[in-house]
Amino acid sequence: MIYLDNSATTKPYDEVLDEYNRISKEVYFNPSALHTAGIYAERETEKARKQIYSLMEKKKGRIIFTSGGTEADNMAILGAVYANKNKGNHIITTKIEHKAVLNACEYLEKTGYTVSYIGVNKDGVVDLEELKNAITDKTVLISVMLVNNETGVVQPLNAIKEIAGDIIVHTDAIQGFGKVSLKDIDADLISVSSHKIHGPKGVGALYIKDGVKITNINFGGGQEYNLRSGTLNVPGIVGFGKAAEIAYNNFENNVSYLKNLREYVITSLKDKIENVYINGDESSVNIISAAFDNVRGEVLLHELENSEIYVSTGSACNSKNTKVSYVLDAMKVKHNLAEGTVRISLSVMNTKEEIDEAVLKISEAVSVLRKFKRR
Repeated sequence: MIYLDNSATTKPYDEVLDEYNRISKEVYFNPSALHTAGIYAERETEKARKQIYSLMEKKKGRIIFTSGGTEADNMAILGAVYANKNKGNHIITTKIEHKAVLNACEYLEKTGYTVSYIGVNKDGVVDLEELKNAITDKTVLISVMLVNNETGVVQPLNAIKEIAGDIIVHTDAIQGFGKVSLKDIDADLISVSSHKIHGPKGVGALYIKDGVKITNINFGGGQEYNLRSGTLNVPGIVGFGKAAEIAYNNFENNVSYLKNLREYVITSLKDKIENVYINGDESSVNIISAAFDNVRGEVLLHELENSEIYVSTGSACNSKNTKVSYVLDAMKVKHNLAEGTVRISLSVMNTKEEIDEAVLKISEAVSVLRKFKRR
């Protein structure tokens, strides 16, 4: 099997599974309990919190554990606008956000908020002039993802924050976490997820900069600074922490490896296949949005699946929708190319030998599919 769908999810590291199993067996206590056993569990969660701080390279602020990236996005958006409703009812986001952001904004529109959806240029980068012109005295939140989950395009977050001024800026950094340094990214709220960095599923986190006001959107026992009630998923959190520690300790080597591997994929595709295009130039180190003229991406995906090579046609959360990607539509990618796009997403577990085999199979499949389409 050659797995090239790492933007959908990653394989957990063995060390992560070891920690997950250790906690499940030995430290299964409730970290909110007052007895000694509960304190053991609390210490493990706090150690994980520090490990995630380290990968974020943030010194001030809070890390709130969630059930994943979707909840972190929802908490950031709803929590921020509800806490600051006295300042206004206007939100700015982009047309290329993950559904966790877009659907949260659409919900708020139904409850009386107004939302501006900013476009992008042909390279998938947010139109800063349009964003600047969209700001009003009622704008309370700007939400722009760090790395697009379909194309890998990296957004200019610091330029956006400079334009925003005192307006709260949230970034969905779920695809960028562990691949793009967050040290100098100036955002007030940052969403991340465990299973994108070889950690367990079902756990994520929201970073909240000191002084930024959000309110809780669920109700219960008041865990996580009274912002996210519910008994903590200690094994998942500890596994997340371990994955973050591994990513932090190997960050530069991993980024260099993935950058070289991504370039190798693109060069190999273009060498072997005619009329292949890459959507988005300024992309993260691990995502390739490759468009094949005269091919349907969904059909190509299933052809590769027969050889146990796994890619996707876009976001896993939107893969059941057979329409052309709304992200590529926003970039004004020609319909025939958008229809023929697949996403190849890499991890440090992938090798050049796998890429050689995958590119060969892609080349063979594209050649056959183009002949059928011409008929």
